[in-house]
Amino acid sequence: MEYIKELNQSQKKGAVVDVRSGDTVKVHQKIREGNKERVQIFQGLVIRTDRKGSHTSRITVRRIASGVGVEKSFLLHSPLVLKVEVTKRSKVRRNYLSYMRSLTGKSARLTGLDFDRQSVNDVRDEAAEKAEEEAKAAVAAEAEAKAAEKATEEAELEAKQAAVEAKHAENA
Repeated sequence: MEYIKELNQSQKKGAVVDVRSGDTVKVHQKIREGNKERVQIFQGLVIRTDRKGSHTSRITVRRIASGVGVEKSFLLHSPLVLKVEVTKRSKVRRNYLSYMRSLTGKSARLTGLDFDRQSVNDVRDEAAEKAEEEAKAAVAAEAEAKAAEKATEEAELEAKQAAVEAKHAENA
């Protein structure tokens, strides 16, 4: 049992944005198509938050796309969720806003609250930043090694070219 808890803790992100029901958020999600990766932003209203303290904490985000309601659930500690940014905070009195599904237009508006957007969204994970910097340094070192290898290869080719030209000048 201890091993499972330890594994769950290792998968947990160091810091996650405090997201509540009624918030309007932008979720930056990594999408893999074939061998390419891109970041897709899904913006909408958080209608549900589940298991807040757990490593399986989840939010359900709803938005209207082309007149159709679209809901997506995101695991906050997933490595595919890069960033969650709170753009608006609203006053709600329940955790699960299922009634928002039947509302459209002006009736779907929620009363906004003043909040410090910068302090809410400024969540820094020191370990993740350090790992990212190490990865960038490794990529830079690899690129530098390739450049050095290419430079030595070019030097060898130039030396061979000079030897061939000297031989031709000698024969002519």
